[in-house]
Amino acid sequence: METVEGRRAVYEVLKSRGRVTKIYIAAQTKPSDIVEKIEALANKQGIRVDRVDKQRLDELSRSRAHQGVIATIESYRYASFAELAESLDITQNPVVVLLDGITDPQNFGALLRSAEASGVAGVIVAKRRVSSVTAAVHKASAGATAYVKIAQVSNLAYTIDELKEVGFWVVGASEKSRELYFELDLNRPIAIVLGSEGAGISRLISEKCDYLVAIPMQGHVSSLNVSVAGALMMFEALRQRLAI
Repeated sequence: METVEGRRAVYEVLKSRGRVTKIYIAAQTKPSDIVEKIEALANKQGIRVDRVDKQRLDELSRSRAHQGVIATIESYRYASFAELAESLDITQNPVVVLLDGITDPQNFGALLRSAEASGVAGVIVAKRRVSSVTAAVHKASAGATAYVKIAQVSNLAYTIDELKEVGFWVVGASEKSRELYFELDLNRPIAIVLGSEGAGISRLISEKCDYLVAIPMQGHVSSLNVSVAGALMMFEALRQRLAI
């Protein structure tokens, strides 16, 4: 079993009829709209709600930011690439995001939140050298893990080849590029590749990209957090679609 922690994250998982098995709410929690909605949804779905003391919640918590509400859920089930590919309509110019070496659960969760908000069709991660979907990721995503299709693959490079075969253009974020991300036509089937904040996109994956683009920087800091860079690129793709 895994946990989803925090009021908004638990509420979103319940709304999506996720894999919730039980909910714990701190006995001292003051009445609020969202806690009442959580209890109402849980009762409607036949999910047991236990009122427990804060110490019990602290023992259950993995994120240490439970806000007085924790849900236990079945282990996260990743989609396969085949399942994700089957759900994509290439004629609708979908956007997918590939994460190359994102190990920080806060960044992973924030990227999933931006992906859900900007209408990304799916997120693809490797089985190794990447954060798993944990309680911290559920919390950082504000419940987006309940809606975003996350596919886990053995080889990102091979997956990029498969995406190209069905019509995707692959765009990697690189601070070394001279081409700016908003100058590129993103209103087509696009796969956005984001690398780790420390090392960026790996050499092999970088060579697989059709384009490398940068975000203009005018301050003294040389790079943005990957979750911020990813959000800018995802919402630029959405902006271009809405501008048509």
